[in-house]
Amino acid sequence: MPEIRSTTDEDLDVFLETLHAAFARFRETPAEGTGFWWSALEMDRGLLAVTPAGRPVGTAAAHSFELTLPGGTLAPAAGVTAVGVVPTHRRQGVLTAMMRHQLAEVRARGEFLSVLLSSEAVIYRRFGYGPATYTGRLTVPRHQATFAVPRAGEPAATGSIELRQRAECGALLEEIYDRYRRKQPGALSRPHHWWASGAGQPPVSLAQRHIAVHHDEDGVPDGYAAYALSEATTLTVDEIITSDDAVFTALARFVLSHDLVTQVVIKQVPPGHPLRWQLADFRTADVGDDGDWLWVRLLDIPRALTSRGWFTDGELILDVTDPFLTEQGRYLLEVRAGKATCVRTDREPDLSLDVSDLGSIYLGGTVPSTLERAGHIRAHNPSAAALADNLFRAERDPHCLQWF
Repeated sequence: MPEIRSTTDEDLDVFLETLHAAFARFRETPAEGTGFWWSALEMDRGLLAVTPAGRPVGTAAAHSFELTLPGGTLAPAAGVTAVGVVPTHRRQGVLTAMMRHQLAEVRARGEFLSVLLSSEAVIYRRFGYGPATYTGRLTVPRHQATFAVPRAGEPAATGSIELRQRAECGALLEEIYDRYRRKQPGALSRPHHWWASGAGQPPVSLAQRHIAVHHDEDGVPDGYAAYALSEATTLTVDEIITSDDAVFTALARFVLSHDLVTQVVIKQVPPGHPLRWQLADFRTADVGDDGDWLWVRLLDIPRALTSRGWFTDGELILDVTDPFLTEQGRYLLEVRAGKATCVRTDREPDLSLDVSDLGSIYLGGTVPSTLERAGHIRAHNPSAAALADNLFRAERDPHCLQWF
């Protein structure tokens, strides 16, 4: 079995070569410089699997993020990334060893949450991760992008929109996004070094983008839309960032009214967003790439459950199994006035569930009764799943835009 060891800055080249080999790719640029995703790697959080002969055969890394929980709490979270095993050493326990080593390191740093974007769902569920946020893409034909007359009064944004270029407003985008993510459950921080080095997808990257910045009536920037022509006549919007529904509508109207395009593609739209309902023709917006995004794993259940906010009083006894870490615990969760206590108990459980399912419902984006109906969660009394639905809901649907 290969040795799992931590990396340093000196390991960056071999780390990248090993990772690219795992995915049958070639690195065409040097490791040094800005504008590449690996510019954001924290090499003191990287892992290499090395054979006794000294050959690197596997990689894993983690970013230091903050995750916004329901109720507005900002919790430290390890963002797992750059996981790969070269083809000659797959299905030999290398990935399992790296995941076990990494989770131990995350715990040692005092982080009680680990998150990732899953390339293959069946891989990471067995390590205790569950899908917790969802996202989709809307494609709207430009000539059908007519907004309906609101019947109950559409919230109107007062202010103005200014058009700028990505190259000149990176600091402004960073500021607006940071304000947004602190209010949005499921959102991850974008550390300053990501923006400074362009280590991400647009508009974090240094790629050219038009930026529509919305200013409120006092001139304070409170939202933006980043977009570019992805094809000859297709306008693609990377993201619309704002905590205000009226500002989102104003920015959506702006991009949907762009001349000389045949269709507008808005990426990263949260589930249940009202934009489709605001169009005169509900069917005109085609929903695509509708799927999971952020996966969550809990490493300290009492700490995780007492850190988030709650919006319904109640009491549940959760029997949680963690097969990967060979742990099991029964917990009494009591919620009063938005705060929770969580302690171990020997009372009979209301719900029995895997730690990956607890990760799925943790942010309020997956309904517990859905997992109960799917056979994932076992309810021991008729009211348990319904109570869990009410307890675990968030103030708004969790959503994550950060790519890592």
